[in-house]
Amino acid sequence: MAASLDALRDRLRELAPVVVAFSGGADSSFLAWVAHDTLGPDGALAVTAVSPSLPGRERVECADLAAEWGLRWREVETDELEQAAYRRNDGDRCYWCKDALLRAVTPLAGELGRDGRPATVVLGVNLDDLDDHRPGQRAAAERGAAFPLVDAGFTKADVREWSRRLGLRTWDKPAAACLASRLPYGTPVTLGRLASVERAEAALHALGFREVRVRHYGDTARVEVPLDRLADVVERREQVVAGVRAAGYRYVTLDLEGLRSGNLNQALGLRAS
Repeated sequence: MAASLDALRDRLRELAPVVVAFSGGADSSFLAWVAHDTLGPDGALAVTAVSPSLPGRERVECADLAAEWGLRWREVETDELEQAAYRRNDGDRCYWCKDALLRAVTPLAGELGRDGRPATVVLGVNLDDLDDHRPGQRAAAERGAAFPLVDAGFTKADVREWSRRLGLRTWDKPAAACLASRLPYGTPVTLGRLASVERAEAALHALGFREVRVRHYGDTARVEVPLDRLADVVERREQVVAGVRAAGYRYVTLDLEGLRSGNLNQALGLRAS
């Protein structure tokens, strides 16, 4: 590995105290653990943004990890769904989501700050993320947030390998983007659509599909799983169809290209990973 854990710890000490945006994914979990281990509870606060776009199972996972690792942890409600710019779901939707997050955690950063200086908000952005279309990074940077994983030279593979070495159970956790990412750009974000996606994905998780996306196209659901699980979906098609239809969809389709995180960016002519 090229990335150094010592370099990350040094960078966190430079930024301290820090508020870690903690979504429960592999990157933010690793960052939250290292920040807590390096700076202690007085120097690191993990904060989970709660909104309808956060799957309920991820909210529970954040609480479980915080308790398991002894993190100083808070939840904070964000209001992105109240913003027309977010609801219209254009190519900058993620900008407004991160903007809402930074506004919500600013008071907490002030409380944790020292000597009249607020704490630094840090996000689990890694070097690989810089190659994708992620306008949320721009919103975070504009509000003074820092990306210590980038500063210390961490790729996604580095995060997973160091997490494994440290015994963090999130080391191999599949990526789990917000529920709004399941709606094609131009499809307005509504509570009902987010709820339908969450219910459909929960049904598939219950069937043993750990990595899955349900893309929302009106009354049609497009199911994505890794290529090596396509046959499993077909084999269990009756249960899959029943579970997805129970979430409110009329038609259930299977994407034969398999799961690609961020693939709806193709509609913008941007990179999908």
